[in-house]
Amino acid sequence: MELYNTLALLIVVAAVFGYINHRFLKLPGTIGLMVLALVSSLLAIGLGKLGVEWVLTAGQLVRGIDFHTVLMQVMLSFLLFAGSLHVDVRALGREGLAVGTMATVGTLLSTALVGTAFYYLLPVFGLSTDFIYCLLFGALISPTDPIAVLGILKEARIDKRLEIRIVGESLFNDGIAVVVFISLYQIALYGAEKATPGIIGHLFLQEAVGGILLGAALGYATYWALRSIDNYQVEVMITLALVMGGTALATALHTSGPLAMVVAGLIVGDQGRELGMSDETREYLDKFWELLDEILNAILFVLIGLEMLVLHISHTTLLVGLVSIVLVLLARWVSVGVPLVVLQRFYPFDRQTLRVLTWGGLRGGISVALALSLPDSMPRDLLVGVTYVVVIFSIIVQGLSIGPLVKRLGLSTGPAEDPAAH
Repeated sequence: MELYNTLALLIVVAAVFGYINHRFLKLPGTIGLMVLALVSSLLAIGLGKLGVEWVLTAGQLVRGIDFHTVLMQVMLSFLLFAGSLHVDVRALGREGLAVGTMATVGTLLSTALVGTAFYYLLPVFGLSTDFIYCLLFGALISPTDPIAVLGILKEARIDKRLEIRIVGESLFNDGIAVVVFISLYQIALYGAEKATPGIIGHLFLQEAVGGILLGAALGYATYWALRSIDNYQVEVMITLALVMGGTALATALHTSGPLAMVVAGLIVGDQGRELGMSDETREYLDKFWELLDEILNAILFVLIGLEMLVLHISHTTLLVGLVSIVLVLLARWVSVGVPLVVLQRFYPFDRQTLRVLTWGGLRGGISVALALSLPDSMPRDLLVGVTYVVVIFSIIVQGLSIGPLVKRLGLSTGPAEDPAAH
């Protein structure tokens, strides 16, 4: 019953906030929900200090939610599959080298830059920690969040070639980031001797390559099943089974479930929607996954906001977080710029493209989930607090300004969507 109450709380809050945002604020959906959740959390914290009973109860419900498990093992696969269904696979293929380089080399470079800068930043505020924990922070804050990126770019009407670079990188760099994070986590827990190049290489093959291969197998099996029948109820159920069963199978095989769902979604979205479905099935499938995507996005961003009820962010942590925003953006600029400069012969780019790629690299739920997975034996409160400050800035400030930036740089393909029109 406690699980039901928690889920009921999240759905009710998301619905109420969604109505308020649509009716009055008219902000982009995900941003409006998180803003309202953050404001409500801050008010609730004040009421909680006054001993208001229902606030304390709500805090206990939020505290009982395992954010890391809910996002990384459940919600992320659904959200990535829904997002990859409508990605132009041919356009992604044309940008494949740039996307792949930014998702791998860019993530590794960003991890090193952020981790090193963070290590030298902490003593300025009278804090200090081992270098390995700073690298852990670099790894968890470096991947751009496909959930946040996809939601914002829908309304920014960005140039399609630039959009495919941002979306493609975001869909794939979480696999690299998780491998880097786990490798650094093992070093932090057990020492460098327990994380040899051989072990890390095996981990990469198992997680990233294994996830891609599993996703391809599941995607083509689903395509075959969809093509062999014409019944929209069964076909929608098959895609739902693909995500749920595929995620469970990936967990059992110790491969990346999110990466598997990205690949499966690309295959079903390209081959399945075009060649394996009737127009009726395609319409129902699109509406089902669009609705599920909206509901899960609402829950996720409300949950990010409500987590403020149970987090303890000191003034010092807040100041470190504000400076870290600058460090993360500078690292993003370098980690995107270096691969693009190297590949300029094949993928010409200009300053406007680099600006949008830098500012459009939003951090979100993945970074929060990785930070919350850290044990108390590490500087968890510091890393979680700083991560939260960076993520909130990224989603609210960068998310609200990426549309105007794209328009001002002349990279928009049309007027921005009115979020209140949906």
